[in-house]
Amino acid sequence: MKCLIVDDEPLARERLRQLLEQLDGIEICAEAADGCEALQRAAACAPELVLLDIRMPGMDGLEAARHLAGMARPPAVVFTTAYGDHALQAFEAQAVDYLLKPIHPERLAQALAKARQLSQAQLRELQPAAGGRTHICASRRGELRLIAIEDVVCFQADNKYVTVRSAGDEVLIEESLKSLEQEFGARFLRIHRNALVAVAAIRGLRKDADGHACVVLEGIDDCLEVSRRMLPEVRRRLKGRVAAIS
Repeated sequence: MKCLIVDDEPLARERLRQLLEQLDGIEICAEAADGCEALQRAAACAPELVLLDIRMPGMDGLEAARHLAGMARPPAVVFTTAYGDHALQAFEAQAVDYLLKPIHPERLAQALAKARQLSQAQLRELQPAAGGRTHICASRRGELRLIAIEDVVCFQADNKYVTVRSAGDEVLIEESLKSLEQEFGARFLRIHRNALVAVAAIRGLRKDADGHACVVLEGIDDCLEVSRRMLPEVRRRLKGRVAAIS
Protein backbone atom coordinates (compact mmCIF):
# COMPACT_ATOMS: atom_id res chain seq x y z
CA MET A 1 0.00 0.00 0.00
CA LYS A 2 1.49 3.33 -1.08
CA CYS A 3 1.30 5.84 1.75
CA LEU A 4 1.65 9.64 1.92
CA ILE A 5 2.59 11.19 5.28
CA VAL A 6 1.28 14.71 5.94
CA ASP A 7 2.27 16.71 9.03
CA ASP A 8 3.69 20.19 9.52
CA GLU A 9 6.11 18.93 12.19
CA PRO A 10 9.26 17.19 10.84
CA LEU A 11 9.64 15.10 14.00
CA ALA A 12 6.06 13.85 13.71
CA ARG A 13 6.67 12.83 10.08
CA GLU A 14 9.86 11.03 11.07
CA ARG A 15 8.01 9.20 13.87
CA LEU A 16 5.33 8.02 11.43
CA ARG A 17 7.94 6.98 8.89
CA GLN A 18 9.74 4.85 11.47
CA LEU A 19 6.48 3.19 12.53
CA LEU A 20 5.37 2.51 8.97
CA GLU A 21 8.72 1.01 8.02
CA GLN A 22 8.10 -1.67 10.64
CA LEU A 23 4.87 -2.78 8.94
CA ASP A 24 4.66 -5.17 6.02
CA GLY A 25 3.10 -4.09 2.75
CA ILE A 26 3.57 -0.33 3.26
CA GLU A 27 5.50 1.82 0.78
CA ILE A 28 6.07 5.46 1.78
CA CYS A 29 5.81 7.32 -1.50
CA ALA A 30 6.10 10.92 -0.25
CA GLU A 31 5.83 13.36 2.64
CA ALA A 32 4.19 16.79 2.88
CA ALA A 33 4.16 19.61 5.42
CA ASP A 34 0.72 21.15 4.69
CA GLY A 35 -2.51 20.59 2.80
CA CYS A 36 -1.45 22.26 -0.44
CA GLU A 37 1.77 20.27 -0.62
CA ALA A 38 -0.17 17.12 0.23
CA LEU A 39 -2.41 17.55 -2.81
CA GLN A 40 0.59 18.13 -5.06
CA ARG A 41 2.33 15.03 -3.73
CA ALA A 42 -0.87 12.98 -4.03
CA ALA A 43 -1.29 14.02 -7.66
CA ALA A 44 2.30 13.02 -8.38
CA CYS A 45 2.53 9.66 -6.61
CA ALA A 46 -1.14 8.49 -6.39
CA PRO A 47 -1.07 7.10 -2.83
CA GLU A 48 -3.57 4.51 -1.69
CA LEU A 49 -3.45 5.86 1.88
CA VAL A 50 -2.85 9.30 3.38
CA LEU A 51 -1.95 9.79 7.03
CA LEU A 52 -3.22 13.34 7.43
CA ASP A 53 -2.60 15.76 10.28
CA ILE A 54 -5.66 17.87 11.12
CA ARG A 55 -4.23 21.13 12.38
CA MET A 56 -1.70 22.65 9.99
CA PRO A 57 -0.99 26.22 8.87
CA GLY A 58 -2.57 27.26 5.59
CA MET A 59 -4.79 24.48 4.26
CA ASP A 60 -5.66 22.15 7.16
CA GLY A 61 -6.31 18.42 7.05
CA LEU A 62 -10.08 18.70 6.79
CA GLU A 63 -9.96 20.79 3.66
CA ALA A 64 -7.20 18.65 2.16
CA ALA A 65 -9.36 15.57 2.73
CA ARG A 66 -12.22 17.14 0.76
CA HIS A 67 -9.93 17.79 -2.18
CA LEU A 68 -8.39 14.30 -1.98
CA ALA A 69 -11.86 12.79 -2.16
CA GLY A 70 -12.39 14.58 -5.47
CA MET A 71 -9.46 12.87 -7.16
CA ALA A 72 -10.11 10.33 -9.90
CA ARG A 73 -8.80 7.60 -7.59
CA PRO A 74 -9.18 9.02 -4.07
CA PRO A 75 -6.95 7.53 -1.39
CA ALA A 76 -8.08 6.23 1.95
CA VAL A 77 -7.52 8.78 4.72
CA VAL A 78 -6.57 8.35 8.37
CA PHE A 79 -6.46 11.56 10.39
CA THR A 80 -3.78 12.22 13.00
CA THR A 81 -4.10 14.79 15.76
CA ALA A 82 -2.53 15.89 19.03
CA TYR A 83 -5.85 17.25 20.29
CA GLY A 84 -8.50 15.09 21.93
CA ASP A 85 -11.20 17.68 21.33
CA HIS A 86 -14.75 17.60 19.96
CA ALA A 87 -13.54 16.98 16.40
CA LEU A 88 -12.77 13.40 17.35
CA GLN A 89 -16.44 12.81 18.17
CA ALA A 90 -17.34 13.79 14.62
CA PHE A 91 -14.76 11.39 13.22
CA GLU A 92 -16.09 8.52 15.33
CA ALA A 93 -19.69 9.31 14.45
CA GLN A 94 -18.83 9.07 10.74
CA ALA A 95 -16.68 5.94 11.18
CA VAL A 96 -13.59 7.89 10.06
CA ASP A 97 -10.51 6.61 11.81
CA TYR A 98 -8.00 8.83 13.53
CA LEU A 99 -4.77 8.46 15.46
CA LEU A 100 -4.17 10.43 18.63
CA LYS A 101 -0.58 11.54 19.09
CA PRO A 102 1.74 10.15 20.35
CA ILE A 103 0.89 7.33 17.95
CA HIS A 104 1.45 3.78 19.16
CA PRO A 105 2.41 0.96 16.77
CA GLU A 106 -0.58 -1.24 17.66
CA ARG A 107 -3.06 1.60 17.11
CA LEU A 108 -1.45 2.51 13.80
CA ALA A 109 -1.76 -1.08 12.59
CA GLN A 110 -5.45 -1.12 13.54
CA ALA A 111 -6.10 2.15 11.70
CA LEU A 112 -4.40 0.95 8.54
CA ALA A 113 -6.41 -2.26 8.62
CA LYS A 114 -9.71 -0.41 8.51
CA ALA A 115 -8.69 2.70 6.55
CA ARG A 116 -11.33 3.47 3.96
CA GLN A 117 -12.33 6.26 1.61
CA LEU A 118 -14.31 9.21 2.88
CA SER A 119 -17.71 9.60 1.28
CA GLN A 120 -19.04 13.02 0.25
CA ALA A 121 -21.63 12.82 3.04
CA GLN A 122 -18.88 12.25 5.62
CA LEU A 123 -16.86 15.13 4.24
CA ARG A 124 -19.83 17.46 4.60
CA GLU A 125 -20.08 16.44 8.24
CA LEU A 126 -16.37 17.11 8.74
CA GLN A 127 -16.41 20.53 7.07
CA PRO A 128 -16.01 23.22 9.77
CA ALA A 129 -19.29 25.12 10.04
CA ALA A 130 -17.68 28.52 10.51
CA GLY A 131 -14.94 28.05 7.98
CA GLY A 132 -14.84 27.27 4.33
CA ARG A 133 -12.18 26.25 1.89
CA THR A 134 -9.06 28.33 1.52
CA HIS A 135 -8.44 26.99 -2.01
CA ILE A 136 -10.33 25.84 -5.08
CA CYS A 137 -9.01 22.60 -6.53
CA ALA A 138 -9.26 21.82 -10.25
CA SER A 139 -7.70 19.45 -12.76
CA ARG A 140 -6.34 20.77 -16.07
CA ARG A 141 -4.79 18.42 -18.62
CA GLY A 142 -4.25 15.90 -15.85
CA GLU A 143 -2.48 18.39 -13.60
CA LEU A 144 -3.88 19.32 -10.19
CA ARG A 145 -4.38 23.08 -9.84
CA LEU A 146 -4.95 25.00 -6.61
CA ILE A 147 -6.23 28.57 -6.58
CA ALA A 148 -6.35 30.47 -3.30
CA ILE A 149 -9.81 31.88 -2.61
CA GLU A 150 -8.26 35.27 -1.93
CA ASP A 151 -6.93 35.28 -5.52
CA VAL A 152 -10.28 34.48 -7.16
CA VAL A 153 -11.78 37.47 -8.96
CA CYS A 154 -15.02 35.82 -10.06
CA PHE A 155 -16.95 32.62 -10.68
CA GLN A 156 -18.88 32.39 -13.96
CA ALA A 157 -21.34 29.60 -14.78
CA ASP A 158 -21.65 28.05 -18.23
CA ASN A 159 -23.79 24.92 -18.57
CA LYS A 160 -22.57 22.35 -16.01
CA TYR A 161 -19.19 24.01 -15.48
CA VAL A 162 -18.06 27.06 -13.54
CA THR A 163 -15.06 29.08 -14.67
CA VAL A 164 -12.85 30.24 -11.81
CA ARG A 165 -11.08 33.42 -12.87
CA SER A 166 -8.09 34.95 -11.17
CA ALA A 167 -5.65 37.53 -12.51
CA GLY A 168 -4.20 35.99 -15.66
CA ASP A 169 -5.61 32.48 -15.15
CA GLU A 170 -8.80 30.46 -15.57
CA VAL A 171 -9.80 26.91 -14.59
CA LEU A 172 -13.04 24.92 -14.86
CA ILE A 173 -14.71 23.18 -11.93
CA GLU A 174 -17.86 21.07 -11.67
CA GLU A 175 -19.57 22.93 -8.84
CA SER A 176 -22.71 25.04 -8.81
CA LEU A 177 -22.77 28.78 -8.29
CA LYS A 178 -25.41 28.23 -5.63
CA SER A 179 -23.11 26.04 -3.52
CA LEU A 180 -20.20 28.44 -4.02
CA GLU A 181 -22.40 31.37 -2.97
CA GLN A 182 -23.50 29.50 0.15
CA GLU A 183 -19.91 28.73 1.08
CA PHE A 184 -18.27 32.04 0.17
CA GLY A 185 -21.17 34.50 0.36
CA ALA A 186 -19.34 36.74 2.81
CA ARG A 187 -16.56 37.39 0.28
CA PHE A 188 -18.44 37.14 -3.02
CA LEU A 189 -21.43 38.96 -4.42
CA ARG A 190 -24.01 37.61 -6.84
CA ILE A 191 -24.32 40.11 -9.72
CA HIS A 192 -26.12 37.90 -12.23
CA ARG A 193 -27.66 34.44 -12.34
CA ASN A 194 -24.41 33.27 -13.95
CA ALA A 195 -21.80 35.23 -11.99
CA LEU A 196 -20.32 35.75 -8.52
CA VAL A 197 -17.62 38.37 -8.05
CA ALA A 198 -15.16 39.00 -5.24
CA VAL A 199 -16.27 42.10 -3.37
CA ALA A 200 -12.63 43.05 -2.71
CA ALA A 201 -11.89 42.97 -6.46
CA ILE A 202 -14.67 45.41 -7.47
CA ARG A 203 -13.26 48.78 -8.51
CA GLY A 204 -16.40 50.44 -9.79
CA LEU A 205 -19.79 50.31 -11.44
CA ARG A 206 -20.40 51.73 -14.89
CA LYS A 207 -22.68 51.46 -17.92
CA ASP A 208 -21.61 49.70 -21.09
CA ALA A 209 -22.34 50.87 -24.65
CA ASP A 210 -25.84 49.34 -24.46
CA GLY A 211 -26.66 51.04 -21.15
CA HIS A 212 -26.29 47.91 -19.02
CA ALA A 213 -24.79 48.18 -15.54
CA CYS A 214 -21.40 46.44 -15.26
CA VAL A 215 -18.81 45.91 -12.56
CA VAL A 216 -15.17 46.85 -13.13
CA LEU A 217 -12.92 44.20 -11.61
CA GLU A 218 -9.25 44.30 -10.69
CA GLY A 219 -7.23 41.61 -12.43
CA ILE A 220 -9.40 41.03 -15.51
CA ASP A 221 -9.92 43.24 -18.54
CA ASP A 222 -13.59 42.71 -19.32
CA CYS A 223 -16.43 44.13 -17.25
CA LEU A 224 -19.24 41.82 -16.10
CA GLU A 225 -22.88 42.69 -16.52
CA VAL A 226 -25.08 43.21 -13.47
CA SER A 227 -28.68 42.07 -13.92
CA ARG A 228 -31.50 44.50 -13.20
CA ARG A 229 -32.76 42.29 -10.41
CA MET A 230 -29.36 42.17 -8.69
CA LEU A 231 -28.43 45.83 -9.18
CA PRO A 232 -30.12 47.23 -6.03
CA GLU A 233 -28.38 44.67 -3.83
CA VAL A 234 -25.05 45.27 -5.57
CA ARG A 235 -25.40 49.00 -4.97
CA ARG A 236 -26.30 48.39 -1.33
CA ARG A 237 -23.30 46.13 -0.72
CA LEU A 238 -20.92 48.53 -2.43
CA LYS A 239 -22.28 51.78 -1.03
CA GLY A 240 -19.42 54.05 -0.05
CA ARG A 241 -16.79 51.62 -1.33
CA VAL A 242 -16.55 52.19 -5.07
CA ALA A 243 -17.47 54.70 -7.74
CA ALA A 244 -21.07 54.13 -8.76
CA ILE A 245 -23.00 54.70 -11.95
CA SER A 246 -25.60 57.40 -12.07
